[in-house]
Amino acid sequence: MTAKIQLARGIDEEATDVKITRSKDGDTSVATFIFAAPKCMTGESASTNEILGMYMIDEEGEMVTRNVNAKFINGKSAGIEAIHKLNGDNEWQRFLRFMTRYAESNGMSLNKA
Repeated sequence: MTAKIQLARGIDEEATDVKITRSKDGDTSVATFIFAAPKCMTGESASTNEILGMYMIDEEGEMVTRNVNAKFINGKSAGIEAIHKLNGDNEWQRFLRFMTRYAESNGMSLNKA
């Protein structure tokens, strides 16, 4: 199974950008996902798709965040931003394993600040 992200169940999305920050003590981290043109907001079924969260799915299971915000400009979709908060080293390590799989599946690479 490849790693995938869904905003509406059954529609795989590709993140345009992912920014990750981590506190100095490593206790808290935040990953911000940007979707410039999400599939769930375009096409014929866009008006019927329910976006209830961001689902990160891989062979280990599923991680979910409900902190998802759609952006509109002049009534047209301008993308989606999803924020996933991580607490502690176990959640951080799990997230890194997912992101490694997701990056490999989608041709993404890491750029350190």
